Amino acid sequence: MPITSSAKKALRQSITHKKQNTLRREAYKDAVKNYKKLLDAKKSDEAKAALVQVYKTLDKAAKTNAISRQKASRLKSRLSIKLAPPAPRTPSSA
Repeated sequence: MPITSSAKKALRQSITHKKQNTLRREAYKDAVKNYKKLLDAKKSDEAKAALVQVYKTLDKAAKTNAISRQKASRLKSRLSIKLAPPAPRTPSSA
């Protein structure tokens, strides 16, 4: 247990930050699950709207350091590719 008043405050802050980070992580995970369910159900219009929500929650989680900015970027990239897969590559004539 903390003894000094500053250590007590640091403990309170740590507990608060942990709760907030957990909520933000759960929010982005729920948004991603919802998005993937819509993709599996072939509801592309609803999935596009859900992708906006996914971006919002990922950006908020990255902004508050609940997850790293690189992880948010990586997830956004991978999830957007699932909505509209890229066209197949043509072999180069080199």
